[in-house]
Amino acid sequence: MNKAQRIKNSRIPDQKDTFGGRLPPGQTLTEKFPILHEGEVPEYDLTKWELSIFGEGIKSRSFTYEELMRMPQSTIVKDIHCVTRWSKFDNEFKGIKFLDFLKEAAIEIPPSATHIMIYGDHDYDTNLPIEDLLRDDILLAHSYEGKPLTPKHGWPLRLIVPHLYFWKSVKWLRGFEFMSKDRNGFWEKNGFHHYGDVFKEERFSGEDLDIPEDEWKKKDFD
Repeated sequence: MNKAQRIKNSRIPDQKDTFGGRLPPGQTLTEKFPILHEGEVPEYDLTKWELSIFGEGIKSRSFTYEELMRMPQSTIVKDIHCVTRWSKFDNEFKGIKFLDFLKEAAIEIPPSATHIMIYGDHDYDTNLPIEDLLRDDILLAHSYEGKPLTPKHGWPLRLIVPHLYFWKSVKWLRGFEFMSKDRNGFWEKNGFHHYGDVFKEERFSGEDLDIPEDEWKKKDFD
């Protein structure tokens, strides 16, 4: 049974308080930071680590970690929401806004590009419309709550897309591919919704489901 099917088959938690509409439907609030991912946690030598950008109308380029750390740094405080039904309020992340990354790297979005595939180790990818990455709160994050991200949470760099389910916030970020048409990434090919709006409960492809997953409660926490 795959992950999407396990989520569909589990029970719905009580949701008596939505905190003035701040807590999306079907979510449970936690003060911890659950650790969920596929595969082993990668190990890195930052002298060899690179972030790449390529694809539709884009000159392929790579950036070292040192180059990224010289770009303007920003801090955001946002709520985050996982498709496995947990939400965590007021999370402080520090890193480079995607908008600042484009500006500092002198990257102009070609008119023919409509979507971006985001890549992370190991062989993970997920798709997003370009306009979603152009919001002011999209971050290439290296720190959480004033400290470097732990390896299990995506160090040395992860994407933060707070308005969508957290599988779109790619851990162990390694690249952006500009695309002229949309295509599904890893979880989207395995039963998850192609977009993932948290307030519309866009959890799965092809079905409007309201059945949650509480498996995250059995996972490790930071």
